[in-house]
Amino acid sequence: MAVGLQDSGYFLNNATTRVMVLIVYDQRVMVLTIGTPMLDLFIARFFALLFFALLTVSTGNAFANDSANHYRQDTASADGIGKFYMGREIARVMGFEGAAWLERDEREREERSDLLLLELGLKPGMVVADIGAGTGYYSRRIAPRVGPSGKVYAVDVQPEMINMIEADVKRLGLSNVVPVLGGVDDVKLPNAVVDVAIMVDVYHELEFPFETLHSIVRALKPGGRVVFVEYRAEDPNVPIKRVHKMSEAQVRREAGQHSLVWERTVKSLPWQHMVMMRKK
Repeated sequence: MAVGLQDSGYFLNNATTRVMVLIVYDQRVMVLTIGTPMLDLFIARFFALLFFALLTVSTGNAFANDSANHYRQDTASADGIGKFYMGREIARVMGFEGAAWLERDEREREERSDLLLLELGLKPGMVVADIGAGTGYYSRRIAPRVGPSGKVYAVDVQPEMINMIEADVKRLGLSNVVPVLGGVDDVKLPNAVVDVAIMVDVYHELEFPFETLHSIVRALKPGGRVVFVEYRAEDPNVPIKRVHKMSEAQVRREAGQHSLVWERTVKSLPWQHMVMMRKK
């Protein structure tokens, strides 16, 4: 939980003849009665700042403990890493050696990327984060839709993938695509700059889904959207290994751990669904 000291202050309450300290954090108000009229206002301010410092440390530790408590270790499946989050095993990441699969000719037919992009509702000037961009397959297609006044952050944790994106950006002259080497638990984006963050067949492979999604939400503008594109676990006819699928219910359950609300789910793609969440 992000905590900030906003519009905080202190005042002398004549009605109760006590010094009051007003603290506003996380859109909530706390009023502390910490003394009598004999207590100097300077001391009142000291107590307010002390309370804020303790609160910051406490909530920071709470976040770390909360995220750690979400995970458990168990025997790994053939395609998983043996780390479980909210009832599902985290899938093994596809390495850069599999880059050719991301650029396969049949991908357009299998995923209907044209329909996927249409559903995003992109407009010129928007800032989009392509999380787990891989070779930049979607970043390259998003770039012309947001135009020169927009921006695409192509984020990946593998330096080899970033090198591929950089080469394509230079070759194609995509000046509005910014490759970003992210961390395993942080997308490394500025705060409150992103209109739409999209993860295509990525979220189920995140080693630290709680922390990474937290960093994505932090990067969103107020009202910004996170779009989870995942192979449908509900459909046994989707020819993808189980650990690489996610149900809509599971996506919404995990996204609900953050400041996100469900907006809608698109089910018109051949094998995937698009679960759209909006920042509160």
